[in-house]
Amino acid sequence: MISFRNVMELYETAAGDVYGYLVRRCPSATVAEDLTAETFLAATRALHQHDTELTVGWLIGTARHKLVDHWRREARQRQALEDLYEGSPTAIDSPDPIHTIETIHVHEVLSRLTPHHRAALTLRYLDGLPVDQVASLLDRSLHATESLLIRAKAAYRSLAVDRSDDRSGGRAPDQAPDQTLGEGGPR
Repeated sequence: MISFRNVMELYETAAGDVYGYLVRRCPSATVAEDLTAETFLAATRALHQHDTELTVGWLIGTARHKLVDHWRREARQRQALEDLYEGSPTAIDSPDPIHTIETIHVHEVLSRLTPHHRAALTLRYLDGLPVDQVASLLDRSLHATESLLIRAKAAYRSLAVDRSDDRSGGRAPDQAPDQTLGEGGPR
């Protein structure tokens, strides 16, 4: 039986190599960190199930497989998003101009998110699906989907605030513009 100490020693000696391999091939450091964790989880399972001799080469090979799985999952999600958006109406039918502007803003911010963030938010909030169905559609665990939704909402808020700062000339969204026309207001 493999001890916790052996697993920690393996992690300490090889984590830099595995992460270094992945970070150069991933779209973000966060994805590389997630895949590194998945690689070491697979290593721990292999140690317990098969009493496998693990080497850095074995770990890099497993990391490569995890990366390919990630790319495939991302391609499936991208295809699902394309299918979803192809079926959505292109024109916004609303007599309320405020609703139209808000809808355009939401779609603009969503378009700037990463595909997995966009997919999660679209399925959960625009389509109104419960989290467990979103998890199933994205081929993720419930907990991974909950974490993804938290990160996606934070990314959305960040982009939405950045965008509203651009439109308000650097003011906070709730800050009123300066009254530069004098005390009487516009004439």
